[in-house]
Amino acid sequence: MLRTLGVSAARPVGSTPVDEELHRFDEHMDRVRGLAPRTRRAVKRVVREFLRWRFGNRPVVMSAIKPEHVRCCFVRLTERCHSPLSAGAVVSALRGYFRFRAACGDTVYHLIGVLSYPANWQQASLPQTLADEELQRLLQSLDIPSPSMRRTAAIVRCAVDLGLRSGEIAALGLDDVNWRDGVVTLRKTKSRREQHLPLPEPTGRAIAAYLRHERPKSRSRAVFVRLSAPQDEPIGPDAVRKTIRQAYQRAGLPYTRSHLLRHTMARRLLDGGSSLKEVADVLRHRSLNTTLVYAKLDSRTLRFVALPWPGRLA
Repeated sequence: MLRTLGVSAARPVGSTPVDEELHRFDEHMDRVRGLAPRTRRAVKRVVREFLRWRFGNRPVVMSAIKPEHVRCCFVRLTERCHSPLSAGAVVSALRGYFRFRAACGDTVYHLIGVLSYPANWQQASLPQTLADEELQRLLQSLDIPSPSMRRTAAIVRCAVDLGLRSGEIAALGLDDVNWRDGVVTLRKTKSRREQHLPLPEPTGRAIAAYLRHERPKSRSRAVFVRLSAPQDEPIGPDAVRKTIRQAYQRAGLPYTRSHLLRHTMARRLLDGGSSLKEVADVLRHRSLNTTLVYAKLDSRTLRFVALPWPGRLA
């Protein structure tokens, strides 16, 4: 807070050779590859650990990196991974960095070849969703008096009724809600495209109640702002995820992931008779392949393609 008010000096920017290298790599990811800030931060965490393990505070010299160094550090980095998907993220980050150095003129293709993605079969698992009874418990718990209960209700409603990601909820602005036409405009999306969604009545009521009775006075144009100083700052995606986790706890549900509500919305659409294309449009997937995982939740349609049990008379 003191840094925000200008009372305390800004946190010094790292000036080690590794920090300077990461700054150049971050500019490449932003300007050339067009990656979102959250994605860039995740990639830099992996690359920073690799470079500091190999060079410490010494200059980064690509010719000093050998294939055995990459293998050894990869083992260290993946010790904390609990799934092939998270291990694949480490591979993607290191490969992305080596391709950046290749674009700079370094010979690093022998290092890229060391890294291979672990087997991670697509559509191998079922998307986890809330059952109807659990969803009802969650929504009923929103009426329980608690600190910032109206903000919690509005955030949960945005996730349940609109299928918004945590970053999209945090980025929602006052000017993005068209109350007259009942339309919400999403400007800072994962695909970096401006998109429009209808505003369901329960969601609109929850947002309006928060704006009228609980939102602190603030110069910020964000819908959801901090409750404590500095109140002119919008909340971030982490605060959205924390709010949803706390809502789970109050409802007595054993869940933690905010993305679960997005999966639940897809399941409810399928149960209501929507097609996969309609689900993809509502969830704003650029490729229908992303939505295909929800086909395994469409029990109504799967009945027509299920084979008879062996030995049973048709």
